Amino acid sequence: MEVITPSVKKTITISRAITIPDLRKIALFEKAPELGPEILFFSGGSALAGLSRALIDYTYNSIHIITPFDSGGSSAELRKAFNMLAVGDLRNRLMALADKSVQGNPAVYRLFSHRLPKGMDGKELVELLESMIDGFHPLVSSIIDPMRKIIRNHLGGFRQEMPDKFDLRGASVGNMILTAGYINNDRHIDPVIFLFSKLVEARGVVRPVVNKHMHLIAELENGDVLKGQNHFRGNGASLPAPIKDVYLSNSMKYLEPASIQIREKLRNIILRARLICYPMGSFYSSLIANLLPDGVCRAIGKNDCPKVYIPNTGDDPEQFGRALNELVEILVKFLLRGGRYGSVHKLLNFVLVDTVNGRYPEPYNLDQIRSMGIEVIDTKLISERSAPYIDEDLLSFALLSLV
Repeated sequence: MEVITPSVKKTITISRAITIPDLRKIALFEKAPELGPEILFFSGGSALAGLSRALIDYTYNSIHIITPFDSGGSSAELRKAFNMLAVGDLRNRLMALADKSVQGNPAVYRLFSHRLPKGMDGKELVELLESMIDGFHPLVSSIIDPMRKIIRNHLGGFRQEMPDKFDLRGASVGNMILTAGYINNDRHIDPVIFLFSKLVEARGVVRPVVNKHMHLIAELENGDVLKGQNHFRGNGASLPAPIKDVYLSNSMKYLEPASIQIREKLRNIILRARLICYPMGSFYSSLIANLLPDGVCRAIGKNDCPKVYIPNTGDDPEQFGRALNELVEILVKFLLRGGRYGSVHKLLNFVLVDTVNGRYPEPYNLDQIRSMGIEVIDTKLISERSAPYIDEDLLSFALLSLV
C-alpha cells in the first residue's frame, strides 16, 4: 500500500468552545503529565511557587522565563562581587519544580533553601562553609551521591572564587552553588540550570530572560527615580507616586535605557508554548521586566497560542495608584512597544478574574477591558483556603482548560 506524505505543512486556525474547568482534559493530563502542555510563564520571585508545584501533577513541560535583575538580599552581594545576573529566583523556581518523590530531593531542597546565619562573624561563617565543602555539615551529609559530590565541588569552587571581604551573613547556599556553576561554565547560566534540573528532576523548563548583569530602573510620576528592583516595593511603605515607566540600564551610576537582544534559543522556547501567561506577582519587577529585552514581545506575537493575564488579588506595592483597567492598559502598552504589532489580539487575548471572591484594584470596568478586544474570563479562582489569594489548584485547572 502506497503511503502518501504531504510535501508542504499547512497551519490553520480553529476556533472552539471550552469549559472552565474542563475536568475531562485535566484528567487526561493527570494520567500522562510527561505529555502535558507547554504553558509558559513570565515571572520572578515566589508568587508562582505554589502554582508551579501544583502544575507538575498535570505537566512536566511548563516553561518559566525568570527575571534576573533582583538587586536585594543575598543576590545583591553576589551581583556586586561577581558582576553577574541574579540567580535567587532561578533557584526558587527550580526547587518548586523539583520532583519531591525522587530519593534525596527533599534533602537537596533543604540545602538549597538554607541561608547562613546573620549572627555569626566572618571567620565563623567561613568555617561553616568549609564544613559543608568537607561534607561534614548535616545538611550536606544527608544528601546522597552523586549529588553530594557535585554540591561539595560547587561549594569548593565558590570558596576559591569568593572575594576576601565577601559578606556571608544571610547568604543563600543554593545561590552560592549556582554562582559557582556559572563561573565554572565561562559565565553561562544555562549549563548549570540544566545540570541541576536533571539532578533534581525538575518538572519544567527554567530560563532567565537574559544572561547578563543589568539593572531595573523605574521612573515615578512625581519625577523620582528608583535605582534597582529592591526599591520598587517602597521599603515596606507605599511608593510616593505611581510608577510611570521602567527600563533596563547597564549601570546604576549612569542611568540610561539599554537594549539587549534575547538569545535565539529563548525565542524558540517562547514560540513553542501552547499557552502564554502573564501571571500574578510583582507587576513591574516580575512581569513587565521580562518584556523589556528585545525580541521577547516579537516572539510572543509570532506564536498564535492563547495569551492570558492573571491580575493580583492581593496587595502589590508596585501597583500603587493603578486600577485594574489601567494595569491591563499598561501591560498592553509594553507588549505593543516591544512587539511592534499594531494588533492587541496577537499579544493578549484573555484576562482571568474572580470578581465574586477576588479583590482587585478599584475602580475597575470590565467592559472597558473588553472594548480593547480582550475577553474577560470571570471564574472561580479563590477558595476559602487561599483567600484573599488565588488558589493554585483552581488556577491550574483554569489554565489547563485553556490549552
